[in-house]
Amino acid sequence: MRWTVLDSPIGEFSVATDATGVCGTAFARVEGAVDEPDHELARQAVAELRAYFAGELTDFAVPVRIPRGSDFERAVWREMVGIPYGETLTYGEVAHRVGDPGAARAVGVACNRNPIPVIVPCHRIVGAGGKLVGFGGGLDRKVHLLELEARFALQRAWS
Repeated sequence: MRWTVLDSPIGEFSVATDATGVCGTAFARVEGAVDEPDHELARQAVAELRAYFAGELTDFAVPVRIPRGSDFERAVWREMVGIPYGETLTYGEVAHRVGDPGAARAVGVACNRNPIPVIVPCHRIVGAGGKLVGFGGGLDRKVHLLELEARFALQRAWS
């Protein structure tokens, strides 16, 4: 696994890749991270992240490999990937979709354990009534990501 760091509108953002795809992201420079990607999947991940932050990419195509997680967490993470760009679901809605309507808090725990934030978009899950609660990268980053997506989704819809 190799880490590459890029500058983003939410600060330094690191992405980990291995021979099969992206296997981690972090909201900071990870020790040992390089500034220039040194293999094809790392180049693809960095290019897609830059395009996402610029509002030019709405769906990531880079392969993702999630190396850990319970069956429930994996179900939540799969559901996250299905939330369309610029839209949100509540923790309760996600719990219902994964077949456990009473598990809204467990969905929050799964969000917190998401090893690939942004690419696996846990920022698109919000509290009841759209309330912004909890985010491993900090609520300021969650707000930024949601506003970025909303702004570009509106521009696309109105152009």
